Amino acid sequence: MRNIGVEVVPPETECTDAKCPFHGSLSIRGQIIQGVVKSASMKGTAVVLSERRRRIPKYERYESRVSQYHAHVPACITVQPGSKVKIAECRKLAKTVSYVVIEKVTS
Repeated sequence: MRNIGVEVVPPETECTDAKCPFHGSLSIRGQIIQGVVKSASMKGTAVVLSERRRRIPKYERYESRVSQYHAHVPACITVQPGSKVKIAECRKLAKTVSYVVIEKVTS
């Protein structure tokens, strides 16, 4: 198992996925985002929603903004809709996939 350079709990199972940061040759860089899986119906890919609050100074209020990311799910990590996950930026893996799931957050 490789050290990916980020402090996360590595998966317990092994896989032969070349696009896995732990067991393959995929390197991660850039931002790390925490979100909730919206859909996991694509083969090897999940849609992750990340919600953040933005302050509007003029009205002294906050608004919620939601971003949607497509992330590759390695075979050693299992996710379902509603799971909290951490995703990390990597090279382009497909037309819309530029992130990979690195950890399933428990809490």
